[in-house]
Amino acid sequence: MLRSSACARSDVLELKDTDFDYLAPVHETLLVKFYAPWCGHCKKLAPEFESAGTRLKGTVTLAKVDCTANTETCKKYGVTGYPTLKIFRNGQDSSSYDGPRSADGIVSHMKKHAGPDSVPLHSQYDLENFISNFDASIVGFFSASDSSELAEFLKGANLLRGSFRFAHTTDLQLGHKYDVKSEPPRLNSKFEETVVHQTGPMSIPGLRRFIRDNIFGICPHLTKENKDTLRKRDLLTAYYDLDYLRNPKGSNYWRNRVLNIGSKFSSRGLLFSVANRHDFIEELEDEFGLGTSDGAELPFVTIRTRTGQKYTMREEFTRDGKSLESFLEDYFAGRLKQYTKSEPVPAKNNGPVKVVVADTFEKIVNDPEKDVLIEFYAPWCGHCKKLEPKYEELGQQLYSDPSIVIAKMDATANDVPQGFDVQGHVFESYHYL
Repeated sequence: MLRSSACARSDVLELKDTDFDYLAPVHETLLVKFYAPWCGHCKKLAPEFESAGTRLKGTVTLAKVDCTANTETCKKYGVTGYPTLKIFRNGQDSSSYDGPRSADGIVSHMKKHAGPDSVPLHSQYDLENFISNFDASIVGFFSASDSSELAEFLKGANLLRGSFRFAHTTDLQLGHKYDVKSEPPRLNSKFEETVVHQTGPMSIPGLRRFIRDNIFGICPHLTKENKDTLRKRDLLTAYYDLDYLRNPKGSNYWRNRVLNIGSKFSSRGLLFSVANRHDFIEELEDEFGLGTSDGAELPFVTIRTRTGQKYTMREEFTRDGKSLESFLEDYFAGRLKQYTKSEPVPAKNNGPVKVVVADTFEKIVNDPEKDVLIEFYAPWCGHCKKLEPKYEELGQQLYSDPSIVIAKMDATANDVPQGFDVQGHVFESYHYL
């Protein structure tokens, strides 16, 4: 039997119980994927992880551990769901990986973990080269290398380097162009074309607040790389044919309209953003019901709250912004109906295990006259498939009791209501009501 060397070769290390402890310390920075072969999310991540491993070769090493065959290592590092990604430094568990899971996102995120926590800048060229990046840049200007404020800045950079880009210099002359007269860090956002200065004494809490309040500006560009950070707040996003590399003027045409209307509501706790529609097309189709017939020439507007509520603006985005303004007025007045992803309601549902979809959840699961046990499952989940006959048997045994309902819901095809702890990488999940 002949096997292609191209098929056999991988730039992702495969670590086992027998070699993890002596191979991991060899690498200064190591991203490890703990996975199970049957896991659907793991299968989806696999090609992205392999691609990222190839692109990061020589910069950051990627590795994987099959937790079904290497239980000791997975138990040692507290792995309970799949896939779990962790960053190791010189063999020590440094932090959980909380970045994007696309190849581009992994590459971008892990490059921030390579090299120094904060890049030292020695010339005007170094400074301009560092801040001419699509990600916002945080730069500290300090009077001396032994400055106590520089020491605090570097501590903050070490804690936050996975999310933001840091650099520093002890040459205050480099800051004259940006009106830097003392030692505060400064932040530059490529799309806002502004500089924000930090005031007050340097401290890690103060640096965190400064970044939190200013890093994204008024209307940031939502990307796959920063989406998890931006979505920690209530967020309105306008999706359209946005491309700041090839068409910055056209990209800002709709952004300016979002900015114009959004500024009227900026004090209401809602963050505004714009995004490339193509980058999020699968998500929009899956989570917001965007159809292929929906016009692509105009922005598609959504609101996603940090608690998981979703709203869509179905009215056409008008060039004067009036439709967006009306949409926001209805949102803040509580007049909008939430968008809920749901499978069709089953035509027949008289079996021992009731099939629940998002549109019937309230009626079946929250029935005050019934005791309900509901399983949230994924069709690809090995544990779920193994349990299915036993769960069906339980339903049959209790079928004659009208006060008890045994139910199940596909959590990958239906929005799960708030209050139910169903994690995207851990199935199955049960709740008794």
